[in-house]
Amino acid sequence: MKKKIEILAPAKNLIQGMGAINAGADAVYIGAPQFGARTNATNSVEDIEELVRYAHLFKARVFVVVNTILYDYELAEVKQLIHQLYQIGVDALIIQDMAILEMDLPPIVIHASTQANNRDPLHVKFLKDAGMKRVVLARELNLDQIKEISQTTDVELEFFVSGALCVSFSGNCYMSIAGGERSANRGSCAQNCRLPYNLIDGSGKTLIANSHLLSIKDLDLSDQLPNLIEAGITSFKIEGRLKDMVYVKNNTSYLRKKLDAFLENNKNYEKASSGKTHYNFDAEMDRSFNRGYTDYFVNKRKAKIGSWESPKSQGQVIGKLREIKANGYIIENSDKLNNGDGLYFINEHGEPDGMQINVINNNVVVPNSFKPIQPGTMIYRNSDASFNKLVEREDSAIRKISVKLQFAETADGFQLLAIDEDGHKSVSSFQAPKELAKNTESTLPNIKKNLCKTGNTPFVVEDIDIEFSENWFLPISKINEIRRVVLEQLIDIRVKEYHREEYQITKTDHPYPVQQLDFTYNVSNQLARAFYKRHGVTEIEKAFELQWDPGKSRVMTTKYCVKYELGKCWRFQKDTMGEKVVEPLTLKQGENEYKLKFNCKPCEMEIWEKDAEITFENDED
Repeated sequence: MKKKIEILAPAKNLIQGMGAINAGADAVYIGAPQFGARTNATNSVEDIEELVRYAHLFKARVFVVVNTILYDYELAEVKQLIHQLYQIGVDALIIQDMAILEMDLPPIVIHASTQANNRDPLHVKFLKDAGMKRVVLARELNLDQIKEISQTTDVELEFFVSGALCVSFSGNCYMSIAGGERSANRGSCAQNCRLPYNLIDGSGKTLIANSHLLSIKDLDLSDQLPNLIEAGITSFKIEGRLKDMVYVKNNTSYLRKKLDAFLENNKNYEKASSGKTHYNFDAEMDRSFNRGYTDYFVNKRKAKIGSWESPKSQGQVIGKLREIKANGYIIENSDKLNNGDGLYFINEHGEPDGMQINVINNNVVVPNSFKPIQPGTMIYRNSDASFNKLVEREDSAIRKISVKLQFAETADGFQLLAIDEDGHKSVSSFQAPKELAKNTESTLPNIKKNLCKTGNTPFVVEDIDIEFSENWFLPISKINEIRRVVLEQLIDIRVKEYHREEYQITKTDHPYPVQQLDFTYNVSNQLARAFYKRHGVTEIEKAFELQWDPGKSRVMTTKYCVKYELGKCWRFQKDTMGEKVVEPLTLKQGENEYKLKFNCKPCEMEIWEKDAEITFENDED
């Protein structure tokens, strides 16, 4: 049996969800009215229901994100919401809080969100044995680690392959709540990682000033799809529930083409949904929002991944500025540019800057507002006006399901049978007197021509078989009407006959991999506490949000390393690092100060608030 491989796209709302499906997504994930990790991407149950119906038409799936940590007073409301989502046909929930596994649930499939610490084989196997049908793996894993997890358990594995990266281990960033009242685990991340900081060494010297030292590039693993499939990944996830339609359709389309090229030559795998998308644009990921790209750690730690200059979109490389001419610029490859494009560059002060093109005259790029730029400066396009306009069009990506039509005469009239690519059937007939055509020319070509006119329906006719005993004449209106009826019926039949996987969670008591849980396990209610206790956990610390000690807490753990970015890592850069930096290193942003601790054996960095008492061990021995 072939293994289904899925492209999973983000949906900020109903319209973008439909756009993602049209662009080739096999599944979409969308926020509910509450309890999703993006409070600015919520949707009504009614909109989700409409998206479910549209997705199921193409055998695509809809996953709803319910992945915040939950407080006791919210549990009854969450349970009620889950029952509603099940009733409207949602395919799965994506959750972080184990309290949900303690609830009296309908038989709805549950996926473990990446916020649930999905980084090691024993933990992933535990989740599978607890009833999770899929686990969204941590972005920091490399191919060997993914393969080890896949070999340990047969749970479905999902992995992010494009979009913005959280610098912290997902679910373990507390900078936002420590700096105010906004909890990332409650859906209100303040994005402290994208702010500018000063880096100060242990002697008080400022090593780097006003730089986005925790901001990292965006993820692009599009070239790694075959390797990830071999390692055990079956769902490729695109980040971006806050992004615009151009981003969603562009990234989905790009990955769709990449994956289809692989599937065409690998008969052990197949697409996870139906239909084929026809594109009226050429997808290129760097033509929508990006901060430059990295493969992160999938091939282990290699290139630097920081995006220190700016957290804003860098976009597509155009070329270097050759010269300033009058009120405009001569730029390499300016033939790629269009009126209305947005340009990005780093100015003479080392700061990110930009402008919009007003007009291009004889290869001279004239901006709306002229700015002095040094010759040799690299110019990027971070807003492609004509590309955006094209992709935003509804017909930029059209998805069609193949059907075969059989048109035949009956005893008292005619019948049309439609059979789609998945074997669903729709039939209709009408009574009519048999009249021979007045001339000898065959009526079949004209009948076929009109049966093929599927218009705005989600179908495309691949083959027509007409079985007539004579050269019968038929009014075009009759042909058009029966075609319309059969295809409208087929839409309803496909949705009605859609098979939703169901799974009833039952309470288990198999041992959890560890017996003591610190605050990073985000236990914030009594049901989650009961879940862990039943699985053998003896000590459970409260979630950060319930016990924060101002000024003294560890607010992040990350695989990203400031020392590595500086070229001062003794483990990987010993021969080229020169003098060691004087520790401890401190990040300062306004009144906020954070100490950096480097744990070199696991190759991780911790960020602590300024008043925390930290023991600095020498990991370099």
